[in-house]
Amino acid sequence: MKPIYLDHAASTPVHPEVAKVMYNMLLEQFGNASSVHTYGRSAKKIINGARDTIAGFLGCAPDEWVFTSGGTESDNLALFGAAAASAHKGKHIITTAVEHHAVLHTCEALEKQGFSVTYLPVNTEGRVSAADVEAALREDTVLISVMFANNEVGTVEPIEEIGRLAAARGILFHVDAVQVLGMLPITLRELPVDYMSFTAHKINGPQGIGGLYVRRGAPLQPRQHGGLQERGRRAGTESLAGAAGFAKAVELAVTGLEQRREKALMLRTVLLQELDRRIGRESYVINGDKQEFLPGILNLSFPGAGTDVLLMNLDMEGIAAASGSACTSGSLEISHVLQAMKLPDELLNSAIRFSTGLGNTNEEMEYVAQKVETILKRLRK
Repeated sequence: MKPIYLDHAASTPVHPEVAKVMYNMLLEQFGNASSVHTYGRSAKKIINGARDTIAGFLGCAPDEWVFTSGGTESDNLALFGAAAASAHKGKHIITTAVEHHAVLHTCEALEKQGFSVTYLPVNTEGRVSAADVEAALREDTVLISVMFANNEVGTVEPIEEIGRLAAARGILFHVDAVQVLGMLPITLRELPVDYMSFTAHKINGPQGIGGLYVRRGAPLQPRQHGGLQERGRRAGTESLAGAAGFAKAVELAVTGLEQRREKALMLRTVLLQELDRRIGRESYVINGDKQEFLPGILNLSFPGAGTDVLLMNLDMEGIAAASGSACTSGSLEISHVLQAMKLPDELLNSAIRFSTGLGNTNEEMEYVAQKVETILKRLRK
């Protein structure tokens, strides 16, 4: 069987329709959108068209959308930008212990700038309690940042409940939604959120392009300085092909949401059923919330088998999986998410993330289960 890619939570293959849009753009457009001549006006039209398309599908105004280089920059811009703009009101920030490092490391940097950060715990399924968020609020709290759904275990967080708490207190609320687009419906104007981060390469779009929703009226100090692109919020010449590709990827993800979810649930079900049949339900543990989860992310622990050895053996069989976030999995360190969930060592040290997407089939899931069975038998001898 051909190689099987089960690391879509890290990055996804570019959809052929997205690639076609980008290819035509690269061949036909090269003007700078800040130029006033014909080529510049043509480029500006492309950027504005992409912005309008994305805003339309995500339910926000076009001027509330800021193009960035990806999810990490979107998280950085939101946190640094909101914190700097609100420092005169207070310097307390609330987040969770299971955020992506783009948020956690930004919070650590803000602490060095004099901010105080509360890192809230989660339960054993990776979910934060809105009651804990409320209990952590202080007079000087100016910003809360909680991810929409976790990139390692797929747990969906109670962002609407947290958002209502924040709005009632006049506190800014940021949400990292990088993993959610195309899996859960998003209508930004209806959500109690001030900033929301996105990236294209998680939804079969290109790498190197992302976006940040900034609610109209929400304060934001820019991090990059230069030109007046993105209404002065993010300087730098825009990527025409990237923006056009992102817009097409958003269109495909949102219009095909139900089919994407159904397929992801089917793949998940087939893999789990095959594992039950081959190795027994008692031989593995599902990490993450059993009710509120993204169907395309399945984090499993196989007690008695080490994560590094499992990944190596799977790779030798042509199966690409992961041990956690793509930003840290290269080091094979124990996941900070699983540690925050307070899982026992036997689960921490044997966890594998399988994440599905475009191109995966039921037959591949059956093959993966077969290979897991073979590998575990070999290792447990």
